[in-house]
This record gives sequence, structure tokens and C-alpha cells, in this order.
Amino acid sequence: MHWIDWIVLLSTVLLIVGYGSWKTRKNQSIDSFLKGNNELKWHTIGLSIMATQASAITFLSTPGQAYESGMGFVQFYFGVPLAMIIVSAVFLPIYYKLNVFTAYEYLEQRFDVRIRLFTAFLFLISRGLAAGITIYAPAIILSTVLGWDLTITNIAVGVLVIIYTVSGGTKAVSLTQTWQMAIILIGMGVAFGVIVSLLPEEISFLESVEVAGILNRMEVIDTSVDLENRYTLLSGLTGGLFLALSYFGTDQSQVQRYLGGKSLKESRVGLMFNGLLKVPMQFFILFTGIMVFVFYQFNAPSVFFNSSGYDKVIHTEKSNGLTPINEAFQETHSEKKEKLIEYFETDDVSTKAHLKSDIQKLQKANEDQREEAKAYIQSVDSEVATKDSDYIFLSFILKYMPVGVIGLLLAVILSAAMSSTAGELNALASTTVVDYYKRLGWGTKNEDIDDENKSKADLKASKIITVVWGVLAIGVALVADLFDNLIQLVNILGSLFYGTILGVFLVAFFFKKVKGKAILWAAVIAELLVITIHVLVVQDVIDLGYLMYNLIGCLAVIVLALIFSETFKENREEILDYEDQG
Repeated sequence: MHWIDWIVLLSTVLLIVGYGSWKTRKNQSIDSFLKGNNELKWHTIGLSIMATQASAITFLSTPGQAYESGMGFVQFYFGVPLAMIIVSAVFLPIYYKLNVFTAYEYLEQRFDVRIRLFTAFLFLISRGLAAGITIYAPAIILSTVLGWDLTITNIAVGVLVIIYTVSGGTKAVSLTQTWQMAIILIGMGVAFGVIVSLLPEEISFLESVEVAGILNRMEVIDTSVDLENRYTLLSGLTGGLFLALSYFGTDQSQVQRYLGGKSLKESRVGLMFNGLLKVPMQFFILFTGIMVFVFYQFNAPSVFFNSSGYDKVIHTEKSNGLTPINEAFQETHSEKKEKLIEYFETDDVSTKAHLKSDIQKLQKANEDQREEAKAYIQSVDSEVATKDSDYIFLSFILKYMPVGVIGLLLAVILSAAMSSTAGELNALASTTVVDYYKRLGWGTKNEDIDDENKSKADLKASKIITVVWGVLAIGVALVADLFDNLIQLVNILGSLFYGTILGVFLVAFFFKKVKGKAILWAAVIAELLVITIHVLVVQDVIDLGYLMYNLIGCLAVIVLALIFSETFKENREEILDYEDQG
């Protein structure tokens, strides 16, 4: 990497972290560490929410997802704007009225401490695992660029994020995320402009979009009702909606962002800001991946984008099996390129139709050759991750982007990783401290200690717990290369738990007769049901898109809670109801 890229990368990252640390250097209390003293404005909240969700995985995996599968993934986000409206109208007023640190505090007041601890536990599992994946994603970049060992890189990135998170708390996380999000948007805009400028001069921008359409990459909306298809309009507006509701309404990594707002109004506007921009942003990132796909129709792509994995095989005595596959792939690609150029040179409708058919057949042949190369690489070295979509955009950046832009885009991805992971570790620490450490009396028990010293002790505990979660996240990062597409992995992890958590909150809000014992049994059984379904899906016993786990888990909790409410002979003592608060 050129020295200019190093300057751009390091200066961008260090300036952002330095600014956040300096602005929050007087962070001396548990309230400021976990809630930022409720000083955040709507634009900071909105950008912070977007930055927490938009991890490095978004900018590594999403363009690769579009390259391989097209624009259909954007349907996954169609439920987000609806979820923002519901969260703003239902969830936010309750949280603000009770003045909670975490979303799960409310559940104890509505039900009992058992359901509070159970839902907090589900969050800690799902978000703790996801934090490890967000550390692993930028480690891929650094290990590829610098040639470092991936394990050492995972540890180095994780340690840096821990230091940054412990130093500032919630306010530092939110303030730096504002600048990080600005860098992310600028960087992706520059990347898109460069990609378009690299397209052949004889192909206009509209014709490049037509190329993507010919090769089935521009199908944005799928109206089918096929539950096996992960990305359809139905799955986005049902499973995607329930996932977004649970994520933005009950996941502490998001709840903590808007609980630090100056007022209910500021938090609502911040949420709606995120809801309005989320779908266009994801569309743009996917479309950037589509432009990379079009670029590679006129420039020779790799048969396998994981360059280090490819080199492991090509530099061995067994390379003679991979070489002919690559040669056939490049020959097919060259023939397809010629027919694409011919397609745009002719005006004859019949000729265009025949050429389009030929181009699609050649594309299918290229895809089959890629799969053949992956299978051969796997047979030679089973440790090589053959799902290479996460490497596509990175490979393009390093090979074709001009000096300076490479550093900026690496800063984009590292900024996204830092912002997302910092938000996650901060939320994991908050939930552990508030819902376990303080609630179960694990903190300072000496009654002679004044409130100020107790607060300092709690602050110290929060920082220590942040470090512990960071170390656990690094542990997850060290085994993350065992999985396929990272953005799918993160969403699967969320879908396994979010439906159950959302179901608990919806019962708390809308079914007043349901008490603690009924909802606890309903939640436990619903979670076991979702996990069982996922095991059956993995084993190909049933076919179901993972987004539907959210709908199944949520509905299972509601139905079972209503049944158990009538079955269990609970004491009907009055439990503090949210409508009676304040």
C-alpha cells in the first residue's frame, strides 16, 4: 500500500478517536458512561444508530452479496421504516417514562426479575457473538493488506477497540460515530464515482445498468410467497419487520443510543431519521456492488477472490488441477465480453435477443466454473474458506482504486468496525452492569460508602466488564472464519433470538393479564422452538428463510403466553403496570 494511503488511513482513524476521547475526558460517573448524561441531539442519535448497525461487515459483505445475487437483499430492510414508527410510538414513551438504563429494566416492573434476567441473557448471547464477527471483518482487511497472520490481526483490532470503548463510554461512542458515519458516506460516494469512471467509454451508465439487468442482478422486488427464498417482499415486510422491531426496540446496542437523547422528541426524530435513510443507504451500497459486477464483465475477474486461499493451491504441486479451470473461466469471460460489446453495437431486435441468450448462458458457465474452482481448492486444502463473496469488494479496492482512495476506503471500513463494535461492547457492559451486577447486588455492599464513591466503583466495574466482553468478542473473532457470508451470519444470529425477545415486549405492552410465570415459560419454549427449527434448516430437513425465525419466535411467545396465562394458577397480585407509572 502506498505511503499516501497510510497517511489517509491513520490520520482519519486517529483524528476521530482522538476527538471522541478529548470531548468526553471528564466522563467520571456511571450515568455519563452508560447514558452520556442525556445530552445527545437528534442528528447524533440518528447517525449513531446507523453507525452501530452499519459495521465493517456492511461494507465488505454487502457489495459481494450484490455481485453474486443481485439487488434482492435490499428487501431485507423494507421493514425498517415501519419499525421506526412503531418503536417511536410504543417503545420510546415507556422507556422515557420509567427513566431506564436498559430496555430490560422495564420487564421486571411489568413481570418479575426472572424475565428481566432471561431476556437480558438472550441479548448478551446474540450481541456478544455478533461483536466477535464485527472484529473479524476488519481483521480480514488488515491481514490481506499487510500480510499479517489473521489470528494476530484479530487480537490487535480487538484490543484497539477495547481501549477506545473503555476510555469514553456512551457519549464518546455516539460522538465519534457521527464523524465515522460522515467518513463512511463520503468514502462510499467516492468509491462509486471511481467505479463508474473505470467502466468502458463505449458503455454509458444506463447501458451498464442494462448489463446488470441482462445478467439478472437488477431484480429488486420479488413478490413470490416462497418461504424458502430468504429475500422477498413478503419476508422483508414480515420477518424483516419483526427483526427490525426487536433490534431497534429491544436490543440494548440500539436502545442505548436513543436513551441518551436530550428529550423524547430528539430520540424520536433521530429514529425517524434513521428509518428514512436506511433503505436508500443499503440500496446504494448494493448498487455499488452491482457496478463492481458490471466492471468485471469488461475486465478479467478472479476465478476465486480469496487471493491468499488461491495462492495456497496455485503454489503447490496440485496447481495443475486449478490452472485449466482458471483458463477455461477466462476464455468464457472473454467470449462473454465480446458478445456484450456486440450487443450494444447492434440495433437489430432479433440479434439482441440471441446475444442476450448467449450472454446469460456464458454467465451461467462462468458461475459453474467458479464453483468448480472452489470445490477443487476445498479438496486440496479444506481450511480455505471457499465462500469468497466477502473478498470481492476488498479485492477490487486494492487492485483498481487510485492512491489515496484506497486509504480512504480502508478508513471507511475500519471506522465502521470501530463504531459498531464500540457500540456493542458499550451495550454489553451496560446490560451486564445494570441487569446483573447492580440488580443482583454484586456491587459495593458497604452501606457506609457515600453515593459518589459507589458511583465511582460502579464506573470502574463497567470498564472492567467492557474489557471482559471485548476479550470474549476476540475469542469469537478467532473462529469466525469457519462461517460463510458474514452479513448473513450476523443476521442469522439476531434472528435466532430477536423474535423471542420482541414477543416478550409485545406481551408486556399489549396483554396486561399475562404475568411472570406464563411469559417466562412461553419465552423459554419459543426460544427452544426457534433453535430447533434452525437445526432442522441446517440439516436440510426443512426449507425456511432465516428471517422467518423472527416472526415464528415472536408469535410463539404471544400464543404460548396467552395459553399459559389461562393454565397457570398464578397469584393475581398487582404488578407494577407501565400505564400506572409517573
